[in-house]
Amino acid sequence: MTLPTLASILATSNHLHKTSFMAITNPLYQLLGKSPIRPLQEHMTEAVQCAELLEGFFDASVANDWATAEVIYDRICAGETQADELKKQLRLHLPKSFFMPVSRSDLLELLSVQDHIANCARDIAGLMLGRKIIIPDTLSEKGREFLQTSVATTQQALIAINELDELLETGFSGNEITFVENLIEELAEREHKTDLLEREIRGQLFNVEAQLPPIDVMFLYKIIEKIGELADNAERVGGRLQLLLAR
Repeated sequence: MTLPTLASILATSNHLHKTSFMAITNPLYQLLGKSPIRPLQEHMTEAVQCAELLEGFFDASVANDWATAEVIYDRICAGETQADELKKQLRLHLPKSFFMPVSRSDLLELLSVQDHIANCARDIAGLMLGRKIIIPDTLSEKGREFLQTSVATTQQALIAINELDELLETGFSGNEITFVENLIEELAEREHKTDLLEREIRGQLFNVEAQLPPIDVMFLYKIIEKIGELADNAERVGGRLQLLLAR
C-alpha cells in the first residue's frame, strides 16, 4: 500500500479547512441560522421609547414650554425614523424560509403593527406642537392619567414581545405559553382601562368645549383619539402574538 506523502496530507488538510470555512461563511447557512426575533424586539423597544417620550412632551405642553416640547418632539421623530430603519432592514433580510415554528408572514404582520406605535406617538406630538395646543386645566389631570395608561399599555406589549425568545426555546409549549397568555390578558385589561379613561375625558371636553376656540376643540378630540389609538395598537401587538401561540 502506498503511503500518502506529506504534500498530499497538507493538500487534503487545506482542502478540508477551506470546505469547512465555506460551510460556515456560506450565505445560505448564515441566512437559515439567523433568527429575526432579536431585531423584532429591538424594533418594538424603539417604538415604545417613542411612546414613553410623550409623557415629558405632555408636561411641557401643559407648562406652555414649547421649546422643551419641540426638543422632545425631535427625539420622538428620531426614534420613529430609527424604528423605520429597523423595520426596513428586517424586511430586507428576513429569510423566505427558516427553521422556526412561526411563519414569515406572521412576523411581518407583527412588525407592521408594532410600527404603528411609533407612528402614532409622532402624530400625537406633531398635532399638539403644530398648533401649540395647551390642554385646558380642567382636562390636564385626567389627560395625564389617560396618556400614562396608554403608554403603560405599550410597555406591557413590549414585555410580552420580549418573551418570544423563551417561547422559541420551549417550542411554543409548556408553562411559558401560560405565562405569555397572562401577559396578553393583562395587556387587554390595560387597554380596556384606557378606553374607559378616553370616554371620561371626552365627556369632560364636551362640558367645556363651548368655552374654547372651535378649531382647538377639533384638534383636542383628534389628540384624544390618537392617544386611544396608541393603546389600541399595543393591544393589536398582543393579538398578533396570541395568534402565534394558537398556531
